Amino acid sequence: MKKDIILAGVGGQGVLSVAAIIARAAVQEGLSVRQSEVHGMAQRGGAVQAHLRLSDDAIFSDLIPQGAAELIISMEVLESLRYASWLSPEGALVTAAEPVVNIGNYPDLPGILKTIRGFPLHRIVDAAALAKEAGLARAVNVVMVGAASPFLPIPVETLENTITALFTAKGAAAAEANRRAFALGRQAASSREAS
Repeated sequence: MKKDIILAGVGGQGVLSVAAIIARAAVQEGLSVRQSEVHGMAQRGGAVQAHLRLSDDAIFSDLIPQGAAELIISMEVLESLRYASWLSPEGALVTAAEPVVNIGNYPDLPGILKTIRGFPLHRIVDAAALAKEAGLARAVNVVMVGAASPFLPIPVETLENTITALFTAKGAAAAEANRRAFALGRQAASSREAS
């Protein structure tokens, strides 16, 4: 088993937190994990991308070849398309629906969404609304972990326990809000709420 994942977003959206949650949960399941450095602008608003590779066998490279990723998880809708050439034909694209308009010539949102809907396996999730519903507007990245969870080779319970462990240091309320954000993201990706 292997799962090659591209993580995408803009600076400040928590791409590293998504990688940390998935990587820690994978290690708990006995999987090998390799992660590339985050590439892109670290400052808020700049494009950010990372490679995350999971396997039950040895992994010899941190980087995923173009056309070989089984999953793209994007915290920003346009960023999901920036890395679409890495996605395999059978891969899944899971993205937040909300744009971060950080350039003057940002493309038309309906056109972006139409392009994403053309991928055979995709989920577009209203992550910001779900994070607010969970009680923590900043938990968009955890919503996206939940939305991607049906495509991950990691049991839901392991992901939930990892989220709780990571956020308990910020207090019980933060841990519970992040756990709810994960559950809402998973529910949205599994229902008609995601398009």
